[in-house]
Amino acid sequence: MATQIFVELPVKDLEKSKAFFTTLGFEFDQQFTDEKATRFIIGENIYVMLLVEDFFRSLIQKNIADTSKSAEVINSFSVDSKEKVDDLGDKALAAGVWADSKAEDCGWMYARAFQDIDGHLWQAMYIDLSAMPTAEASVSADQA
Repeated sequence: MATQIFVELPVKDLEKSKAFFTTLGFEFDQQFTDEKATRFIIGENIYVMLLVEDFFRSLIQKNIADTSKSAEVINSFSVDSKEKVDDLGDKALAAGVWADSKAEDCGWMYARAFQDIDGHLWQAMYIDLSAMPTAEASVSADQA
């Protein structure tokens, strides 16, 4: 099985993308940074590679999705508190990109979505497994 996860995303301007994610609080790994790409750390063994569009295109031999018209994927990740979810959402809003102004609160899951400056969608979430409904509770609620 996998020992590390690398999410690779095309970006128009590497320096502006680095500045955006730095504003959100992510740290970059200089060992994996040059004029074509950089890597930031999301969690233990989970990384995001930002690749300039020409370099990204050379790897995939396909067109790059137009994120102003289509959603390609939502990059979701968990954080350790509701406050951290709100902090990320607020920082994204302050950076001038679209972000949920209010969190989705399901009781056991608290989440906010935002997009980065290249239109890639992200969702920060806090999950309280102890408050998560059990399968039995869901079946009982459906039968009521």
